[in-house]
Amino acid sequence: MDKEFIVDESVRLDQFLVIKLDETRNQVDQLIKKGFVTVSNKKKAKSGLKLQVGQKVFVTFPEVIKEAPLEVDFDVEIIYEDDYILVINKPSGVIVHGAASVKEATLVDWLKLKEISLSTISGEERHGIVHRLDKGTSGLMLIAKTNEAHVALSKQLEDKTMGRYYLALIDLPLKDNIIVNKPIGRNPHNRLKQGIVDHGKSAKTSFIKLCLSNDGEAVRNSAGSNKYELIAAKLFTGRTHQIRVHLESLNRHILGDALYGFQGNLDRMQRVYLHAYNLYLKHPITKENINFCVNLPEDMQTFCKNNFNMEIINEKINSKYIIDSFNNFN
Repeated sequence: MDKEFIVDESVRLDQFLVIKLDETRNQVDQLIKKGFVTVSNKKKAKSGLKLQVGQKVFVTFPEVIKEAPLEVDFDVEIIYEDDYILVINKPSGVIVHGAASVKEATLVDWLKLKEISLSTISGEERHGIVHRLDKGTSGLMLIAKTNEAHVALSKQLEDKTMGRYYLALIDLPLKDNIIVNKPIGRNPHNRLKQGIVDHGKSAKTSFIKLCLSNDGEAVRNSAGSNKYELIAAKLFTGRTHQIRVHLESLNRHILGDALYGFQGNLDRMQRVYLHAYNLYLKHPITKENINFCVNLPEDMQTFCKNNFNMEIINEKINSKYIIDSFNNFN
């Protein structure tokens, strides 16, 4: 379905559409380059075009042939597998499961292509999915291979015996380690976003400071600081976009997260720099306590190498250090 937007602030065309369409920078660039975007009826729009307030932006989406099978053009690293569960490292840019608006291959499509046994209690589009990650978020996900395992794991989500620790790069250092306990619901002004709302669902997140970036103009941000920060986050609840919303409430933003207020140079990053680093749970059958970690993806590692002291980064990105830090803080 085609969409028309009225420009409400002077920004670059690509930044405007990343927010309005809730798509990745790469996808927006492809729409623009292939002529599917016009600005004030001019077809030759460029990603860096500076929009003016009041201009009309019209997006014509490419026709999708629904009958054609979706091509799975990505692969996924398997971290652990047995007869009951599968632990994978989801790449950034991969949608977890299908929906009416999804026109691309999903993680569930990949699982079915690999003929991996999956639980069925969540419905056809969500076979095996116990919990999800946002499209732009990378990192550890747990898949249930049997219905028995799925039921047990869902109970663990409820009683918090299963959970994850996240790593994120943010545009302004936190003043201190902090717990944010604010309700989250649909943003009344933007249907693509969640927000802090009085009658939202309870949401609690803990944030730990890990490492400040080096000094220099290369990392200067919109707030006038020359410091970025690597932080860790722990969820006590599982609301949509919870980490992103709670950081926005602190006037902090994950690098690349234009939807939630990041104002930096999007040319340097193609997605939200948020990564599910550590996963802990009780095995649904054996009841053994198990724990998994997965390194930062290449794009986040490169950013850290260019802007941080890697000796400190390597010291702090350690599951024992991170878990102990949260235990001591909480």
